[in-house]
Amino acid sequence: MSKHHRNRNWAPAPQPLPEDAHVIDNHTHVASVVPFSQAMSHEAMEKGQGEVPVYSVDELLEQAQKVGVEGVIDCGCELPNLMTAIDMAREHPGTVHAAIAIHPNEAVLHGHRGAPGPDGLPIKYKPWHDIPFDEAMAEVHRLATTYPNQVVAIGETGMDLFRTGEGAKELQREAFRAHVALAKELNLPMQIHDRDSHKEVIETLLADGAPERTVFHSYSGDAEMGEIARENGWYLSLSGTSSYKGNDGIRESAKLVGMSHVMVETDAPYLSPMPYRGRTNAPYMIPYTLQALADYLDRPLVEIAKATRETTREVYGI
Repeated sequence: MSKHHRNRNWAPAPQPLPEDAHVIDNHTHVASVVPFSQAMSHEAMEKGQGEVPVYSVDELLEQAQKVGVEGVIDCGCELPNLMTAIDMAREHPGTVHAAIAIHPNEAVLHGHRGAPGPDGLPIKYKPWHDIPFDEAMAEVHRLATTYPNQVVAIGETGMDLFRTGEGAKELQREAFRAHVALAKELNLPMQIHDRDSHKEVIETLLADGAPERTVFHSYSGDAEMGEIARENGWYLSLSGTSSYKGNDGIRESAKLVGMSHVMVETDAPYLSPMPYRGRTNAPYMIPYTLQALADYLDRPLVEIAKATRETTREVYGI
């Protein structure tokens, strides 16, 4: 189907998970789903496809609960969005938990230190990037210690050598190391963003000593990396990309580390699972990713769902 005819509407709700197999979305950005779906609706109308509904954060969480996604870990990873995740957790106790950090691509923009990356996009500084990285990081520390009931993880942090170029690579690594140190200091799990930087991320974790609960969010490695994760007791969080045709390495890695070290996530509004790739993602779509994993492992969906829930609860203490 050409881009012109791409279906921009919401994917249908999946079959609800049985009550004893409800799950937690390990990594999502629920507040971002709202403007993303507004843009999708605007695009659809421009193409003559009709309006796409736009749902509020409360409605999105309700839709998730209806299909058995009982909770989410919402990630605030830009300075202005740290409190967004925390406030959502305060408003929805027991359902929403917060992870906070300065995203690797953001880290180098603070203090205007960015370098163009292979993606070719221009560097755009926002007003909050006038604040030096150290001060932004101090705010992550302050909020994590002020809201211990809401903040259950440091993340997403890591490295991204697709967006950030060689000129700022070491700055990005230093920012990652600061997050590693903070996660260890506060004894919190850490969620890693790793794009085109497997080697650098692994080197840094091994050199500094990874936090006890280290989670690769939207894991994108191959079986060789899966083996390294298994040896080090690292956790893999699978997004919709684990259902894409060419990604056997991701699925094989899940088999290698075993279900005691596998979680599921949406990374909404991005990375919708098959067969709805390209549409707006939201926590209610988790069962599609679970089904793809169950099919690959040739195990019952309920068994896979229960295993990811137990792992998520154990890692985050929720």
